[in-house]
Amino acid sequence: MKTTPIKRIVCIGGGTGTFVVLRGLKSYPFHLSAIVTMSDSGGSNKRLRDEFGLLPTSDIRQALVALSHENGGGGLLRKLFMYRFEKGEGIRGMTFGNLFMAALSDILGSQQEAIRQTGKVLRIHGTVIPVSFTDTNLFATYEDGHTVSEEHLIDEPAHDGRMRITNVFLKQVARANSDAVKAIESADLIVLGPGDLYTSVIPNLLVKGIRTAIRHTKAHVVYIVNLMTKYGQTYNFGASEHIRVLETFIGHSLDSVIINSAPIPKKALDVYAKAHEQAVSDDISNNKNYRVMRVDVAGSVLIEHAKSDTLVRSLIRHDSEKLAKVLAALL
Repeated sequence: MKTTPIKRIVCIGGGTGTFVVLRGLKSYPFHLSAIVTMSDSGGSNKRLRDEFGLLPTSDIRQALVALSHENGGGGLLRKLFMYRFEKGEGIRGMTFGNLFMAALSDILGSQQEAIRQTGKVLRIHGTVIPVSFTDTNLFATYEDGHTVSEEHLIDEPAHDGRMRITNVFLKQVARANSDAVKAIESADLIVLGPGDLYTSVIPNLLVKGIRTAIRHTKAHVVYIVNLMTKYGQTYNFGASEHIRVLETFIGHSLDSVIINSAPIPKKALDVYAKAHEQAVSDDISNNKNYRVMRVDVAGSVLIEHAKSDTLVRSLIRHDSEKLAKVLAALL
């Protein structure tokens, strides 16, 4: 009897956006791969790079936790790996998961192997793939001509965050992890986003070899539009501008776009407004190049963050189960 091959989904991004997508999809009978950005330079990642000489692992950690085993003691392990120390000079603000992988890298002599072994400890449903092992930083040039040289300075701008980004690039030039290229080439569905456009999604596309792999893949490519704009990156962007920028870096048109159709709670909107951010408007006109899926995919719970977390985080996120249902339907 002939068996149907397992469909392969590749999620490209980083941070909480990729976490949300993976957590919903892992209950479906798909093979999941997460290709994760490796240019983060803020918070505990900066300390990992400066003090340990390691590449950033926060986005890797979140993807591993998202795919981790749910039953038995899995829940406790997930909480442990996401635990952020609120006390202790030197470790305040660090997560247990990042420190665990730093120690494992030292023991094994390889950060790549440490990531693989951490996946085994968490019994993940799928694979987590660093997009590159090149030690690189993300640079952004703005419309007034000035350039910032680290990702966290793009995320939390000291300049006028209403200015548009005119160019982003990596320095040093990063080469793709061969495992990432293979995953893209064999994918049935490629999911871009959600996540900060210029610091979670696009950095992956700047890695040499990734854009070419996406351009040549036979997979269906879908983009999940963010719920909210981002001051310093996408100030006043509608959905169409997010898509235009993303397609510029991909090099061809998307196949599908998922945009939230449900209202964002007023309480969340009021908080975001104080940070010069707003719900992404659906200004997508009829387009023959890609399919637009207008669906309720917004979460209803406002996210609380650890007091020791010094980085700005999203207050409201997509709903994992709703997103997974829409993505599964594409296959």
